[in-house]
Amino acid sequence: MVCNYKILAPIAASVLLSMASCSDDSSNAFAPVSITESSSSAVSPLSSWSTAIGSSSSRHSGLDPESSSFQNDNSSSSVSSSSMNAPTSSSTTLSTISSSSERSGGDPSSSSSSRHSGLDPKSSSSWIASISSSSRNDISSSSRHSGLDPESSSSRYLWNDEFDGDTIDNSKWTYDIGTGSSGWGNNEWEYYTDRKENAYIKDGILHIRAQKEDYKGSKYTSTRMLTKGKFAFKYGTVEARIALPTGKGIWPAFWMLGENFDTVGWPACGEIDIIEAVNSENIVYGTNHWANGSEYATYGNNTGNYRDKKHEMDITQFHTYKFTWDEKYIRMFVDDFMYHEILIENNTGDTEEFHKPFFFILNVAVAGNWPGFEVDDTQFPNEMLVDYIRVVSD
Repeated sequence: MVCNYKILAPIAASVLLSMASCSDDSSNAFAPVSITESSSSAVSPLSSWSTAIGSSSSRHSGLDPESSSFQNDNSSSSVSSSSMNAPTSSSTTLSTISSSSERSGGDPSSSSSSRHSGLDPKSSSSWIASISSSSRNDISSSSRHSGLDPESSSSRYLWNDEFDGDTIDNSKWTYDIGTGSSGWGNNEWEYYTDRKENAYIKDGILHIRAQKEDYKGSKYTSTRMLTKGKFAFKYGTVEARIALPTGKGIWPAFWMLGENFDTVGWPACGEIDIIEAVNSENIVYGTNHWANGSEYATYGNNTGNYRDKKHEMDITQFHTYKFTWDEKYIRMFVDDFMYHEILIENNTGDTEEFHKPFFFILNVAVAGNWPGFEVDDTQFPNEMLVDYIRVVSD
C-alpha cells in the first residue's frame, strides 16, 4: 500500500521515460532510467502522504521490454488521487509526483505518515467456513511447508514466523493503533487495534480480522501488524502462504517499508508492496514506490495481465507467494507465476532505496482511496489468513 500517512492531491504530470532492459536468467525487467516532471500543483507537505496511480491511459502498460508493443511514451498523463502504489486497470505503472509530500514515520500520530505504508499502511464468517479445512487449517499438509521448509536441515532462515502456539509473538510483531492521519493517508475507515478480536492465532494460522463495530468513533476495526523495530533485512527470498479476503471496500496487503522511514520519510524510505488486493477482484498487485530525486516514482504489475499472460486464481484460497530481492532485481511470484519484476541494478532509475533494509507490514483496510467508499457490511467479519512467512538470506 502506499504509505498510509498520505493524502492525495490530483496533479497533471508530463512524464518522459527512458527505458533500460537487462537480461538475467533469461528474463528481462523494465527499469525507469530517467524521469522528469512538471507539476501544475504542489503536493501537500510532510503533514500528509501523497499517493497517486496513473489512469488506465497513462499507466504505460506497453513499456515492458518483453512486450511486442514496447515503446517510449511521451504522452501527458493525469494522476489520480487514489492509491499511489497500486496499479489498477493496467499491468504497469510508472508515474511521478513532487516529493514535497513524504510519508512520514511509522508513528500513527504523525501526520506525515503513509499509504498502507505510512505505517500508520472476504469474506464473511460464511466465507471462512466455505474454505476447506485441508487448504486453510491443515497444518500438517505438505502444501503448508512447500518451498522453504522449516523442517528441512538445509533451511536456514534469516527470520520466520510459523504462527504456531496460542498467541502472536510480540518479539516479532508490533502494532499501529488508531485511525492515523486522514485515515492513514488513504482515507481508510477502520480503527486499527491490537485486540484479540482483530488479530489472533488459531490452529497455526494468523487471522487478521476486519469487523463492523462502533469503536472509538469508527464504524469498523481491523489490525495492522509490523516488524518495525523488531526485524528488517536487505536482500533475500521471502515465502508466505496467505489467503486473502474479498468484498466491496476491502483492501488487504502484505508489504514493506524502508527501515529508515522515521528518519527520511516517504517516499525516500522506499516501499515494496508484495501483495495488495481490492474489492472482489481475484487479482494480486505488486508495486514499488520510491523517490526519484526530488520527485516520486512508482512501478507496478499484477496477475491480471503481466506480459500478456493472466494467472487465474481464487485469492480467498491459500496461495504461496514468493518475493526475491538481490542487487539486480526485485521479483514477485504467486504459485511460481511471476507478476512483477523491476531492475534496480546500479540504482537504475534512482532506486537506491531498494538497497537498504526493509521491514514487513500486514493489514486489512476498510474503504479508502483505492477500493473506494462503498462497503458491503454483510461481509463482516472478514479475514486475511497467514499460514507462515519465511525469509532466507541469499
